Amino acid sequence: MEKITPEIKKIIEGNIVAFATANEKGRPRVIAVGEVKVVAPDTLLVGDVYMEKTLRNLRVNSRVSLVVWGKDYLGFTLSGEIEYFSDGKWFNKAKEIHEGYSVKGAILVEISEVEKLK
Repeated sequence: MEKITPEIKKIIEGNIVAFATANEKGRPRVIAVGEVKVVAPDTLLVGDVYMEKTLRNLRVNSRVSLVVWGKDYLGFTLSGEIEYFSDGKWFNKAKEIHEGYSVKGAILVEISEVEKLK
């Protein structure tokens, strides 16, 4: 299990994050996510706001990859596995993060790999 350092957390929470999934045939899908929160040194929280196709992919393949980079071009790829919540603590936290939007669920990503982009 890889750790998200304070430096990486600052980049994740201050920038748009590319969020990649794949369907049952391995076909990739990437979306831009505006609000991603680091909730533990190895865990990210993403709200399900407009994720119709992405959510279909997550139902058949829980592995994801995220890419984020800052204004100085320092960036990271983070890979992991998700757990989806449609109620409870993480769902409520996602609603707080996306205030004013219709949040359908919360995606908790347990990070297993962090790689610095070169």
